[in-house]
Order: sequence, then C-alpha cells, then structure tokens
Amino acid sequence: MNQERVFKVILGPHVSEKASVVAEINNQAVFKVAPDATKPEIKAAIEQLFEVKVEGVQVVNIKGKRKRNRYGFGNRSGVRKAYVRLQEGQSIDFVSMDKG
Repeated sequence: MNQERVFKVILGPHVSEKASVVAEINNQAVFKVAPDATKPEIKAAIEQLFEVKVEGVQVVNIKGKRKRNRYGFGNRSGVRKAYVRLQEGQSIDFVSMDKG
C-alpha cells in the first residue's frame, strides 16, 4: 500500500469514553476511516503507520442524524469507524505522538 493511500484511509483517532473503555479491556483502538476503506486496507495502514501488529478489524457505519434548524430539516454527515484489535503486548500511545 502506498503512503498516499495510507493517509486517505485513516482519518484520525476517535476519542470517546467508549473508545477508552474498549482500549483498556479489549486492547483495541478506534479510528475514523474513509467511507470506501476495506478491512485489509485498514489493517495494512495501521500496521504501517504505528508499527504494530493487528489481530483483527471490525468496521461500523454510523448514519448521520436528521436535525432541525430554522431553514427546515438537514442531515449531519455520517462516519465510519474501525475498531482495531492489537496483538498481545502491542499498544498505540496517542499522547506521546503529538509531542514528536
């Protein structure tokens, strides 16, 4: 996989309370990914970017909510998330990556 596609597949980490619980219990990391990204592409991109071994990938599509404003109704954009299970002993530290 070329470097350009790697940066298009992984849009960024998804930080939430559920993501932190999943990270502690199941050794998983949660990422926002491109809508057309496949599981093998996500796995290759994570392994290449963070230099870790990935055990498995689960993908979920979240539909955007319908919201009302003063002009009528509008839709928020949806998001696709990938739950990446890392092999035993592997971890991704997002805090130290910002300072580098």
